[in-house]
Amino acid sequence: MTEPKNNPSTGFDRFDLHPLVLRGVLAAGFKEPRPIQNETIPAALKGRDILGLAQTGTGKTAAFALPLLDYFESEPARGPRALILAPTRELATQIDTEIRLLARFTQLKVVSIFGGVSVRGQISALRQNPEIVVGCPGRVLDLIGQRALRLGDVDCLVLDEADHMFDMGFLPDLRRILKVLPEERQNLLFSATMPKEIRGLADDLLTDPHVAELTQSGPAETIEHLLVPTEEGRKHALLKSILNEDDCQSAIVFTRTKRRARQLAEKLDKAGHRAVSLQGNMSQNARDRAMNGFRKSQYDVLVATDIVARGIDVQGVSHVINFDVPNTPEAYTHRIGRTGRAEREGRALTFATNEDVDWLRATERKLGAAIPRHKVEGFEHASLEGGSGRGASRPNGRRGGSGNAPSRGRGNNSGNRNRGQNRGSRR
Repeated sequence: MTEPKNNPSTGFDRFDLHPLVLRGVLAAGFKEPRPIQNETIPAALKGRDILGLAQTGTGKTAAFALPLLDYFESEPARGPRALILAPTRELATQIDTEIRLLARFTQLKVVSIFGGVSVRGQISALRQNPEIVVGCPGRVLDLIGQRALRLGDVDCLVLDEADHMFDMGFLPDLRRILKVLPEERQNLLFSATMPKEIRGLADDLLTDPHVAELTQSGPAETIEHLLVPTEEGRKHALLKSILNEDDCQSAIVFTRTKRRARQLAEKLDKAGHRAVSLQGNMSQNARDRAMNGFRKSQYDVLVATDIVARGIDVQGVSHVINFDVPNTPEAYTHRIGRTGRAEREGRALTFATNEDVDWLRATERKLGAAIPRHKVEGFEHASLEGGSGRGASRPNGRRGGSGNAPSRGRGNNSGNRNRGQNRGSRR
């Protein structure tokens, strides 16, 4: 394929990417690198191990995809050469889609593998020797056991949403996969939080990593997050009232259980809202239809469990509504991070009853600030006992975030692999 000439100038020019990769960046509409990309791409291009700590929705996929595409396009070889592990099918599919978008002008191939669908098509795709394999740990191990996936030539491993993989019990599977990978490889680990278990994995996995720490304890400043005191019996009416507001263009509604998500979506659909549920009991085809339908605006409301609380990127979601409070304070930040993405503004509303006071105290303690209270017209008489929001400060002005400034990466620029040193000087 002929390399294009005279590409328009963008902020990604500074990375000296392969022209065909840069052309994909331009076609994807990327103009200026996000902070996590600025902090990690130069070091990754030099072959450094990376520890990237950043919230979801901050551009992590391109942060690891662009160095991979640049390397593989500049130094062609048969695959698989990169293994990217993700905790959910939806996230694996999303990563696959974005990499294909960025690689559209190259000859590089990407295959995604996960459970819930027939293994035959995935085995067939792997026979084409794709350079990049994106998968969930369970199906990856399954295909390794069937000898359909051979990882002897992998020279880059990416763990995305590593903390969520631990939450879902994938750590033993990760360690089993690590045993079959070559010892000499580049490792990129991205996570929104760093619990001690993931810190232990990072210490074992990474060698002299470049660290980019852009996490903050509260939601992004683009998110206006509010607490709506209510009673359990009034939640349905309250939800319908909010969905009928003029500024509610699309919404993700979170429930605690799969059954509740399905039933709530059915009620909303009967009430005239274009609503669909997404939860773990659905087949993969049904999950794909729901997610794709929401992305294409065939549905205005996605009622979901925490299956979509992490990593899933849908542009233009105006509202996140916690119909039920999440199980943990950490899950709160991940849920409401489905809005206010790509530097757009969004609103997150959490319905809380007196049963949720303990959760509220723990969450506000974690955030370091109170969640501002909000009254919806017609529901003003609801109150919440024991909350700490009365008279609380709001450090970010009208936004309810923590106001903590992100710290800058603290790694140095020395390479730690011979291969990495070669990569840094190849052009």
